[in-house]
Amino acid sequence: MDDMEKQGLTDHLTDLRSALVRSLLAVIVCFSASYYYKEPIRDWLCRPLFNVLPEGSSLIYTSYQGGFFFT
Repeated sequence: MDDMEKQGLTDHLTDLRSALVRSLLAVIVCFSASYYYKEPIRDWLCRPLFNVLPEGSSLIYTSYQGGFFFT
Protein backbone atom coordinates (compact mmCIF):
# COMPACT_ATOMS: atom_id res chain seq x y z
CA MET A 1 0.00 0.00 0.00
CA ASP A 2 2.99 2.26 0.10
CA ASP A 3 2.87 2.81 -3.66
CA MET A 4 -0.62 4.32 -3.49
CA GLU A 5 -0.70 8.09 -3.38
CA LYS A 6 -2.67 9.76 -0.61
CA GLN A 7 -5.28 12.24 -1.78
CA GLY A 8 -6.90 15.03 0.13
CA LEU A 9 -10.62 15.56 0.43
CA THR A 10 -10.71 18.18 -2.32
CA ASP A 11 -8.97 15.78 -4.72
CA HIS A 12 -11.59 13.13 -4.01
CA LEU A 13 -14.39 15.63 -4.48
CA THR A 14 -12.89 16.77 -7.77
CA ASP A 15 -12.71 13.17 -8.98
CA LEU A 16 -16.30 12.58 -7.86
CA ARG A 17 -17.53 15.69 -9.66
CA SER A 18 -15.83 14.70 -12.92
CA ALA A 19 -17.25 11.18 -12.67
CA LEU A 20 -20.74 12.54 -12.04
CA VAL A 21 -20.50 14.94 -14.98
CA ARG A 22 -19.34 12.13 -17.30
CA SER A 23 -22.17 9.90 -16.06
CA LEU A 24 -24.75 12.63 -16.58
CA LEU A 25 -23.47 13.28 -20.11
CA ALA A 26 -23.65 9.56 -20.88
CA VAL A 27 -27.25 9.41 -19.62
CA ILE A 28 -28.20 12.45 -21.71
CA VAL A 29 -26.60 11.03 -24.87
CA CYS A 30 -28.20 7.60 -24.41
CA PHE A 31 -31.60 9.10 -23.61
CA SER A 32 -31.44 11.35 -26.67
CA ALA A 33 -30.51 8.45 -28.93
CA SER A 34 -33.25 6.21 -27.56
CA TYR A 35 -35.83 9.00 -27.78
CA TYR A 36 -34.89 9.65 -31.41
CA TYR A 37 -35.31 5.95 -32.25
CA LYS A 38 -38.37 5.33 -30.03
CA GLU A 39 -40.65 4.19 -32.89
CA PRO A 40 -38.28 1.49 -34.23
CA ILE A 41 -37.58 0.36 -30.66
CA ARG A 42 -41.33 0.12 -29.94
CA ASP A 43 -41.92 -1.79 -33.17
CA TRP A 44 -39.12 -4.22 -32.34
CA LEU A 45 -40.39 -4.76 -28.78
CA CYS A 46 -44.05 -5.17 -29.80
CA ARG A 47 -43.45 -7.30 -32.92
CA PRO A 48 -44.00 -10.65 -31.11
CA LEU A 49 -47.27 -9.34 -29.68
CA PHE A 50 -48.48 -8.02 -33.03
CA ASN A 51 -47.65 -11.39 -34.63
CA VAL A 52 -50.11 -13.22 -32.36
CA LEU A 53 -52.87 -10.60 -32.26
CA PRO A 54 -55.90 -11.29 -34.45
CA GLU A 55 -56.13 -9.29 -37.68
CA GLY A 56 -57.66 -5.85 -37.20
CA SER A 57 -57.21 -5.75 -33.42
CA SER A 58 -55.25 -3.18 -31.46
CA LEU A 59 -53.55 -2.79 -28.10
CA ILE A 60 -55.66 -1.81 -25.11
CA TYR A 61 -53.97 -0.12 -22.17
CA THR A 62 -55.16 -1.22 -18.75
CA SER A 63 -53.56 1.56 -16.75
CA TYR A 64 -53.47 5.33 -16.98
CA GLN A 65 -49.78 5.54 -17.77
CA GLY A 66 -49.80 2.66 -20.26
CA GLY A 67 -50.50 4.82 -23.28
CA PHE A 68 -47.66 7.23 -22.54
CA PHE A 69 -44.79 4.77 -22.75
CA PHE A 70 -44.33 4.92 -26.54
CA THR A 71 -46.16 8.07 -27.57
